Amino acid sequence: MNIMFPELLRFANLGLLLLRLMVAVVFLASGVNHLKDPAERAKSIGMTRGFTIFLGTAEVLGSVGVALGILIQLAAIGLMLVMLGAIQKKIFVWKTGFWGHHNNGWHYELTLLVMNFVIVVTGGGRLVLF
Repeated sequence: MNIMFPELLRFANLGLLLLRLMVAVVFLASGVNHLKDPAERAKSIGMTRGFTIFLGTAEVLGSVGVALGILIQLAAIGLMLVMLGAIQKKIFVWKTGFWGHHNNGWHYELTLLVMNFVIVVTGGGRLVLF
């Protein structure tokens, strides 16, 4: 391993915690938005009200798991599935490009997908509850 600043490795667990908290904030806000008015949100994303409630609940629970380290790898995999679904919808249904229109492309979802992948393969670091 060729590391330019090896002394920074002692902060790796803090870096992973910050990554997890950022992911959690984004998904918690999205999940709450889905659950606040599921009928209206369902119309805006082209899903059923029931699926929107499921999606919001999955995002809220996944964000809690990732933030606190509770079943963290399963929580991050669940959030990855949410992002894969969002990417699929944007590419194949809405025909949105990578950057999209007015910055509504699927680059954001891809970033969150990769962030969750890092959480899955690292276990989220040592700063977890379980």
